[in-house]
Amino acid sequence: MARKPALSLVSTSSGDVVDGLSRSSLLYNLLRQDLLHGVFSSGDKLAVMALSTRYTMGASSVREALSRLSSEGLVERIDQRGFRVASLDWAELPILLETRCQVESLALRDSISHRTSAWEDHLVLLVYRLSKAPRSLAADKYVMNQTWEDLHLQFHQALIANCASRWLRQFCASLTDEAYRFRQLAASQNYARRDETEHIAIFEACIDGRTEDAVTLLQTHYRKTTALTQAAKAAVT
Repeated sequence: MARKPALSLVSTSSGDVVDGLSRSSLLYNLLRQDLLHGVFSSGDKLAVMALSTRYTMGASSVREALSRLSSEGLVERIDQRGFRVASLDWAELPILLETRCQVESLALRDSISHRTSAWEDHLVLLVYRLSKAPRSLAADKYVMNQTWEDLHLQFHQALIANCASRWLRQFCASLTDEAYRFRQLAASQNYARRDETEHIAIFEACIDGRTEDAVTLLQTHYRKTTALTQAAKAAVT
């Protein structure tokens, strides 16, 4: 499942609906975002009562959210001992990169083959907004800008939105989430500045119908991101 824009926890009575979501679904989304953003460290134990206090939610809602997240691979269930944050194996990052390049290339080719004016207009808007939002809220270090992160996710989702296979889109979303965990951890340790020229080039190739150019540019984009992520990790180890 793909990441969603940031949500805020609103104090309500048990069972209420917040922003169209049940409290259990709201907790699931909040906890999911915190896991992706690195609020909890890889391998950390996720104690039900501590999370219940942190998010002001009932223990049953916490257990339900953790069970859902364990099915997605973000949380690991420990036999008879609860849950913990899924570990990040840096040795798997190159494998993740190659898998993502192969799978998302298939999705992008199909999406471009089904391109529409509405799809192109949506990409235009996203590229414009992305170019106006700073990636970091600070100039000298990385301070996550949730607006940029949301727009960045929406842009990459939009690129493959026309892919006819929902299974392929869902697999791409899972790979994106896993790559995001690595990227956020590295970014918090060593922030590498980049402009939006890479996104613009991918966008232009897509709306021009230059399928193979778009695929090459997307793969190059992911390879550069992975190289910077690995370099940031190496700098602090």
